Amino acid sequence: MLFHSLEFFIYFPVVVLVYFFIPKRWKCLWLLAASYYFYMSWNIGHTFLIAFSTLVTWVSGLLLGKCQRAGKRGCRKWIVAVSVLLNLGILFYFKYFDFLLANVNRVIGMLGFPMLEKPFEIVLPAGISFYTFQALGYTVDVYRGDVEPEKNLLRYALFVSFFPQLVAGPIERSRNLLRQIRRISSVSFRRLWNYERIAGGLILMLWGYFLKLVIADRLCIFVDTVFWDWQQYGTAVLVLATAAFSMQIYCDFASYSTIAVGAAKVMGFTLMENFQTPYFSRSIQEFWRRWHISLSLWFRDYLYIPLGGSRCGVLRAQWNRMLTFLASGLWHGASWHFVAWGAIHGVYQAAGAQTQGIRRRLGKKAG
Repeated sequence: MLFHSLEFFIYFPVVVLVYFFIPKRWKCLWLLAASYYFYMSWNIGHTFLIAFSTLVTWVSGLLLGKCQRAGKRGCRKWIVAVSVLLNLGILFYFKYFDFLLANVNRVIGMLGFPMLEKPFEIVLPAGISFYTFQALGYTVDVYRGDVEPEKNLLRYALFVSFFPQLVAGPIERSRNLLRQIRRISSVSFRRLWNYERIAGGLILMLWGYFLKLVIADRLCIFVDTVFWDWQQYGTAVLVLATAAFSMQIYCDFASYSTIAVGAAKVMGFTLMENFQTPYFSRSIQEFWRRWHISLSLWFRDYLYIPLGGSRCGVLRAQWNRMLTFLASGLWHGASWHFVAWGAIHGVYQAAGAQTQGIRRRLGKKAG
């Protein structure tokens, strides 16, 4: 079910109105059922994957809390490791198995051996990269002691599957969204029926639809026409199409995040802002602080900093940046050009960090 589909325009008002008027004790269950229905509209079979990821990380959180109370610190790393391996294993299989098999077959073909065949067709589940990262973030947060383990499975399942941000982000933190979900049963009708908040959420959704339907989809026609037969066009048209493509992908990504934030706001939830005019950034480092913010922060907090961040010397810090952006490239897509894209941005980040002092002094002199 796409945000700009007729089905969603029927689904969303029904979900909101029922959520507003049902008794408090049923609100969490209703949103959970609505979120699973939303996800099942993509592929019913893949619902078992999100349920499995939910159950694994929920049980991991409970076990981490139990080990913490018992003073068994040694077992906590094993619990996190199992949770990470299970979740990333599923993500790897569905998202990267074809990529791995194609490259193995390329090597096998060069050696003259018969190529391997896939046992069956693999269909990438919608939103698996988003909800997997969100669920793993919860496991790590509990391990670090940033949040308490959630004992209520229904509340935690809603945290993982909350439909506005389920398939396109933002990737929410447990200390933000889970905290709000825990308050659902105490939210009064008067507080929910807040005209200014609802109007603000609907305006955000309208702006997201404008970005998607009016800008991104219209630019897509021009971009696809030029890129499909690029040899027929001159340099000026190709440059214009490239600039249009950069605006198209921004409006595509930002539109869905904006609609998600607006839809959540209508229901009384606050999600993090995911894009802050990134093309007005003054450096590549600033760009990544303003583009897909939830993903950048996730990689920073759950990969870059655990690798050592910038605390282990200059060379190690640059290596950590490179690994982080290589992982980010693979997250965006299972192909070598995404790996190259991540490597390029890793080099940009390293160069920016190394020349920051020089650029700052030059800027003061120029000013």
